[in-house]
Amino acid sequence: MNLSRRKAKPQFTIPLNSMSDIAFLLLIFIMLVSLINYRREVKIAYPEAESAKKTSAEKNLEIWVDREGRLYLDGVESDPGLIEDGIISAYQSAPDTRVHVIADRDTPFEQVNRVLSILQILQYRVVSFVVKNAR
Repeated sequence: MNLSRRKAKPQFTIPLNSMSDIAFLLLIFIMLVSLINYRREVKIAYPEAESAKKTSAEKNLEIWVDREGRLYLDGVESDPGLIEDGIISAYQSAPDTRVHVIADRDTPFEQVNRVLSILQILQYRVVSFVVKNAR
C-alpha cells in the first residue's frame, strides 16, 4: 500500500524584524538630502512694495546687505572685490543669471549703492530688488 503524503507548501513571510532599521535609514537619507538644498540666508527685515514680480529660483546670485552695510554673496560674508568676482564667474558660467539685491529695510542707501555701482561698472543688466509684498 502506497500512502503518499502531501508535501506542505512553504509559507512565505516577510521579516518584520528589520523594518525599524529600514525606517531609520530612510529617515537619515531624507535628512541628508534636505541639507544638500540648504539655502543660507541673512536675517533682515524686507522693505515693502506695492507690487512685485516673481522670478524663478534657479540661476540666481543673491547679494545681501544688512543694516550695518556688510555684504554677503549667497549667504557668505564678502567684500566688494569678492562680490565683483562672484558676479563675473556667475555670468561666465550662465549669462542669464539674475542678480538679486536683498537689503534690509533700515540699510542706508549708500550701502546699497555700493552694490549698484559694482553692477554698473560690470554693465550687468539682469538685476532684481527683493522686497516683501505689502498686501
